[in-house]
Amino acid sequence: MKINVIEEQDIAEIVTNRKNRDAVQYDVIDERVKSIVQTIRRDGDEAVRGYIKSLDGVDLNNVVVSAQEIEEAYTRVSDDMMAVLTEAKENIQTYHAKQKETSWYSHNADGVWLGQQVTPIVRIGVYVPGGKAAYPSTVLMNIMPAVVAGVSDITVTTPVQPDGTVNPMTLVGADLAGASRILKIGGAHGIATLAYGTESITPVDKIVGPGNAYVARAKKYVFGDVGIDMIAGPSEVCVVADETANPAYVAADLLAQAEHDELASAVAVTTSEAIASAIQTEVERQMKTRDRQAILQESVTNQGAIYVTTDLEMAMTFVNAWAPEHLELQISHPFEWLPSVKHAGAIFLGHYTPEPLGDYFAGPNHTLPTNGTAKFSSPLGVYDFMKKSSVIYYTDDALEQVRQQVEQFAGEEGLDGHRDAVRIRFDEK
Repeated sequence: MKINVIEEQDIAEIVTNRKNRDAVQYDVIDERVKSIVQTIRRDGDEAVRGYIKSLDGVDLNNVVVSAQEIEEAYTRVSDDMMAVLTEAKENIQTYHAKQKETSWYSHNADGVWLGQQVTPIVRIGVYVPGGKAAYPSTVLMNIMPAVVAGVSDITVTTPVQPDGTVNPMTLVGADLAGASRILKIGGAHGIATLAYGTESITPVDKIVGPGNAYVARAKKYVFGDVGIDMIAGPSEVCVVADETANPAYVAADLLAQAEHDELASAVAVTTSEAIASAIQTEVERQMKTRDRQAILQESVTNQGAIYVTTDLEMAMTFVNAWAPEHLELQISHPFEWLPSVKHAGAIFLGHYTPEPLGDYFAGPNHTLPTNGTAKFSSPLGVYDFMKKSSVIYYTDDALEQVRQQVEQFAGEEGLDGHRDAVRIRFDEK
C-alpha cells in the first residue's frame, strides 16, 4: 500500500481518480439486460424458468421457496448463530424505529386544513446476492426498515444454487425478518421479475438490495416503472488516523474492506508519517494471514492508499471531497471533529468502532451511498419504504378569500381552465 504525502491542491485530482476507478463500459451488459427484461415482460414465467436454466444451470418447476424448505433451513443454522441473528435483528429494528415519520395536519386559518399523510409502500422487492455465499446481514438490513415502515408485502429474490436450493442462512434471515415470500431468481432476470411480475408473481412497487453489474444495470433500466434504492458501486472505507491511532487496528479495518472485491477502495488519511509507515507495515503483515489473498493483493495494490496530510483540517477536506461510503475517525477526540464531516455514508467514531460492527450488528443500515453519492443521498432507511401525500381542504369561504390570487396566477400562465375551475364555484352564487 503506497504512502503519498499530499497537499490540499492534490485532493481534487485524487478524488476524481477514485471516482473513476470503476469506469466500465456497460454497453454489452446493458444490451443483455435490455433483452432479458423485455423477454420476461413478454413471456413471463416461461422466460424466467428459461433464464434460470440457461444462466444458472438449474431446471426449476417452481421458483418460490416452499415452507418445507424454510423449515429445513432452520435445522441447518446453529443455535448460536440464531441467537446472533435475533439480536442483530432487534438492534436494527430498534435503530430504524426512530426514523419513522407520522402524518401531520395543521389548521392555521379559518376554513383551511393542510397536512401531510405518510403511508408505507405496499409491495417491495429485496434482492439478496449469493449462490454459494450467504449474506444474512444484507437480508436483515434490507427487510427490517421495510417492516418498521409498515410494508405489508415483501418479496425476496436470490440466486438459486446448483442443487436447486437457496443458502439456508439466507432463508432463515429472510423468514426471521418477515419476508412474505422468497424466490429462487438471481441476476437481471430476478430484477425483471420483481419489476414486472409474471403470471404467478405479483410485481412490486420498489426494489432494494445490492448485486453484481447485471443486477445494478437492471435496476437502473427498470427505474421509473418501479422505484429503486440506489445504484451501488464498489465498497469504500476511509480511516482518518492521528498519532493516537493503533496502526494494527487501522490496517485490520482497511483489509476488512479490501477483501470485498478487487475494486474495493481502502484508504487511510493520517497526519503522521510515522503512523503512515506503521500502517503500511501492518497491512503487509496482516494480509499474509488472510484467506482472500488474490482479492486483497489486487485491491490493496491498485485501489488502496495511505495519504499524509498536514493536519486534521486538511484530512477533513479530503473526506468531504470524496464523501466515502464508510468513514472511521480513529483520532483522540472524534466527537469534536464530527461536525466537520459533511459527507459520508456511515461514520464510525473512535478506536473501538470498527466498520464490521456496522456491517452486522450495531443497528444502523449497512446499505450506504458509494462513489461520492453521500453528498446527496443517505443510507437505506425507513424513509425509503414510505411515501407522502399532501392533504388540502378549503371551505367555500376560505376559497373565496384567495380566489383572486389563484385566478391571477392562472391568467398569467395562460391556463384559463385553471382560472375557470375556481371561478365556476362563485358564478352560480
